[in-house]
Amino acid sequence: MNERHRSPAANEVYRLPPPLFGARCKACWLVAGVAVLVVLSFWTLDLKWAQFLTVEALRKMGRFVGELVHPTGEPAFLQKLLGATLETLAMSALGTLIAAVLGLLLALPASQTHAHDKARFKGFTRLLLNALRSIPELVWAALLLIAAGLGPLAGTLALALHTTGVLGRLFAEAIENAPEGAGFALRVRGVPEGRVFMYATLPQVLPQLLSYTLYRWENNIRAAAILGVVGAGGLGQMLAFYMGLFQMPETSSILLAMIALVALVDALSYGARRVMAH
Repeated sequence: MNERHRSPAANEVYRLPPPLFGARCKACWLVAGVAVLVVLSFWTLDLKWAQFLTVEALRKMGRFVGELVHPTGEPAFLQKLLGATLETLAMSALGTLIAAVLGLLLALPASQTHAHDKARFKGFTRLLLNALRSIPELVWAALLLIAAGLGPLAGTLALALHTTGVLGRLFAEAIENAPEGAGFALRVRGVPEGRVFMYATLPQVLPQLLSYTLYRWENNIRAAAILGVVGAGGLGQMLAFYMGLFQMPETSSILLAMIALVALVDALSYGARRVMAH
């Protein structure tokens, strides 16, 4: 069969797709490589599935889950839980806002906006973004606790630094992939680069930037809860305290507060995306 055919409807020449796992199919070789890595991962890790699925292990897990289905409703504890929930929400929101601003400022030198852009600081800025997001939030919090002390300040800054690296990279990719038509039209008229970005590039990528920011805010809710383990305040600090004392009713209430907080932020993100879509 010939490799080229002519469409009778459109009278256009089209090419058949490459054969499955052909020598020239790069995607096929990529999938094969990932499959080999997955197989090697199962082979090298000591995964004790037989021990995990024993009756005794399942019984212990069931007993633990059974203790968690009875949350406490003591007014004094719930008042304390409300304060910690609001603190976690504030930490995640402020940390994400700081990261969005810093990420956008670092995304500009980390991106090449057009073909003739020399992007002198692209390599250095991307290296900085890689370093910021490579260090986990827990490590940032442990470092900042030395300077800021126990409390939400260290947690907020830890979230901001790590998320800056994440959002900065995502923002840079969005800016580089923006259509160049409007920006090119302004550049040929001698408009400065700053105004080109404000009036041509930013309006095109703004919905994508907001979507990335809202998604990271949702992730930072969970991260802020984990940061409390090292004393950064919020729900995580309460969770580490009560779970360490094996007080399961209080632990259950804290977990329910985390679920409600994540659901609230997810609903807000979904609503904001629908508004941006229209």
